Amino acid sequence: MKLNEFLHSTSSRFLAALAYRDYRIMWYATMSAGGAAWALIVVRGALVYSMTESSALVGIVTFAAMGPQFIVPFFSGYLADRFDRRRILSGAYAVNVLHNVVLASLAFTGNIEIWHLVSLSVLDGTARATQIPTSASLVPNLVPPDKLLNAVALSSATMQASRLVGPAFIAPLLAYFGIGWSFVVCTVLYLISFGMTLRIQTASTGMVDKTKGGIANVLAGFSYVYSHPFLLSLVLLSVLHCALTMSFESLIPVFVSHKLGIGQEGFAYVMTGVGAGALLIVTILAGIQSEHVRGRLVLWLGVISGLSPIAMAFAFNLSGAWMAAAFMGGSQAGFMTLTHVVVQTIVPDSVRGRVSSIFTFHVGGMMAIFNLVNGAVSDVIDVSIVFIVTGLAFVIVMGFSLMVSHIRLLYSIGVNRTVAPQASASS
Repeated sequence: MKLNEFLHSTSSRFLAALAYRDYRIMWYATMSAGGAAWALIVVRGALVYSMTESSALVGIVTFAAMGPQFIVPFFSGYLADRFDRRRILSGAYAVNVLHNVVLASLAFTGNIEIWHLVSLSVLDGTARATQIPTSASLVPNLVPPDKLLNAVALSSATMQASRLVGPAFIAPLLAYFGIGWSFVVCTVLYLISFGMTLRIQTASTGMVDKTKGGIANVLAGFSYVYSHPFLLSLVLLSVLHCALTMSFESLIPVFVSHKLGIGQEGFAYVMTGVGAGALLIVTILAGIQSEHVRGRLVLWLGVISGLSPIAMAFAFNLSGAWMAAAFMGGSQAGFMTLTHVVVQTIVPDSVRGRVSSIFTFHVGGMMAIFNLVNGAVSDVIDVSIVFIVTGLAFVIVMGFSLMVSHIRLLYSIGVNRTVAPQASASS
């Protein structure tokens, strides 16, 4: 009886949002799509590096996949506030399925070339840049307000778990079956996500000023974000976090090859460390209810996010690299999960799609740029130095963040609705 009570208490605390059908369906869809997305990062990176032995080209392909986050979120955020979010989401997954079918066909016929990977990565990135703000704006409509923090944390946990599941599936496939079957697995995973989203019953739309055009409504979203100091400070801190600590996908292939002397499957194994650490930390965050603790964790996870790439730089074997990757994944995922919780808590549903898209534009765009830069730099500078410099830079950023009153307030008291923006999104 006591065991049953413990299990029930644990489930009620950590998995509360999963009691709601539509959220649970979307949770499964997000897990499957995230696994496909991270598997693709591994497969594309390993394939490009094996074809060219150029970290710069790995960075270019990664940039092609992330680059659409500079442009697409403007339109997807507007669409997510204008039309049914579940339909937009299922359409984006359908594009992912098509993209992977083409990649698998090219791989099996032996006709795949770098320009194919670049152009198809743009298509895949466009769909991904549509999914992120759309799903973020859909989640708050699938659970009651008092379960929102748990739902956002669980959604992030799902995405982070996919960083473990995707590479874990792909590693043996790369080692024993090759690239083509890896793309087939990604196709199946996206197909599952597509089918799941079609089963969501809850209609979800925002609110736009229909007397104004699309551009005017998009700009109103920017005005909303930039008019509130707290929200703007949070966006800028997240941008620097993504630029300096999270833009490592183009660095790992050259690191495992030159520093560890491991083949392309080593990239996948190191990435499973990122996923394992991320899953552990974000799952723990889902059960933390104290606002004070959440606020302090934003600070400390940010600091660890800067220190963990430095640890990666000094890893000399696969076990050490895996552990460093786990610290990287856990701290980075925890930091971003908490910032997303803040955004989704303080932003009203009427503008949630546009605010989510603007957030995606800033952080995703910066990750795209720095993956490109890091890939090019690591071709001429020791990759360990790149890890050390970028990690140390973010530790310094976290020190300076203590001087910003709005961020310091977050560190001390956590999420507080009294700092919610009050501007109208359609004004």
